[in-house]
Amino acid sequence: MQQTKRMNNNFLNQLSQIENLEEGLRFLSENAEDKIVFSTSFGIEDQVISHAVFSQKLRNIETFTLDTGRLFPETYAVWDKTLLQYNQPIRVYYPDADKLESYVNTNGINGFYNSVEQRKECCHIRKVVPLQKAVKDAKIWITGLRAQQSDNRNNLKIIQWDEQYQLYKYNPLLNWSTDAVVQYLKQKGVPYNSLHDQNYISIGCAPCTRAVKSGEDFRAGRWWLEDQSKKECGLHK
Repeated sequence: MQQTKRMNNNFLNQLSQIENLEEGLRFLSENAEDKIVFSTSFGIEDQVISHAVFSQKLRNIETFTLDTGRLFPETYAVWDKTLLQYNQPIRVYYPDADKLESYVNTNGINGFYNSVEQRKECCHIRKVVPLQKAVKDAKIWITGLRAQQSDNRNNLKIIQWDEQYQLYKYNPLLNWSTDAVVQYLKQKGVPYNSLHDQNYISIGCAPCTRAVKSGEDFRAGRWWLEDQSKKECGLHK
């Protein structure tokens, strides 16, 4: 691992200095020899990156999504609109059927409401395990993470080594504001999830997501029954 990191330092340093989103993704696409993946959940940040990837036809960046089976109808709608507008592939990964059946048979269809532990187990089955498949053999994972999203993300860097998945994360929108994201979508005519217009800021599975009230934290609508410090699904540690 250390050898891999040393070999890539010059390239990664150059990439981290590119402020323009399209230029950064194009530089990555043209110069990286390893597998590159981009994960989208069709939120506003991911739609910005999707536009930058698809409009430039950066075909060696594999775009994928995780279908947990409990997404909002509006999420499926923007997924479909994105496919129609750009005519570019989005690979989908699903939970393992046997593991999901076992979980539901043991805990009930909405067992994630019973405890934090059961919720995290549900997230692990529906999100983390499929993600492990999606990023297998990848060396760079592009994400839509932003520092403004939560206190846990304030210390992130544009590029950083992820020990959990043994790859580099590239967070090109890290220092973008919400206003900058929304302005980009409007200027480029990018489709977005209509739930954002109803104060749904961070959108995940339907049973675990609600609209955010005035003055609440960015991620207050996710797993709202839990303590703030516990509100991550395990995709980004």
